[in-house]
Amino acid sequence: MVDSTLVLNGQTIAYTIYAIVIILLMAWFGYKVTTEGKASVIKAKLFYAFVIFLAVLGVSLHLATNATIPWVSMDLNRANITPDKVIEISVADHQFKLPDDKLVVKKGEIVVFDVTSEDLTYGFGIFRKDGSMVCQMQVVPGHKNDLMWKFEKSGIYTIRSTEYSGPKGHKMVLSDVLEVKE
Repeated sequence: MVDSTLVLNGQTIAYTIYAIVIILLMAWFGYKVTTEGKASVIKAKLFYAFVIFLAVLGVSLHLATNATIPWVSMDLNRANITPDKVIEISVADHQFKLPDDKLVVKKGEIVVFDVTSEDLTYGFGIFRKDGSMVCQMQVVPGHKNDLMWKFEKSGIYTIRSTEYSGPKGHKMVLSDVLEVKE
């Protein structure tokens, strides 16, 4: 799997360029429509060509970046993947209950985080040292909540709730509890 930081940076650049193209074309279109004189009137063919261009550009961008999202292929082929490790975690009263004080997984290992909520809707997110998010899911009581992930980089990670669950929710942070080893 591609690291989500690389995907985020690449998509930020691609979508920024896309937004700038749209803004420039809209400015050009607005200028042409509001300029006085017959030469400034935009013909219907040009207008529809403009709309079609934006649609094709947007769809192409989505198709091109879809394959870069790290979890897509794993989710699509999930029925055929046997995880190397399943970690069961429960959440109740604004606290994560881990099976051990420190969770250890191997780099390249496919891990399923099976998280169960006993009372409220929570979030389950794994974060890097710099505070950026690796992955996350919503944890809804009474439903299957599991997240399959393959860690490509070794390091120490933090688990925190990514969903508002009341005023105590911001304290749901377990610093440095997940270690990915070589």
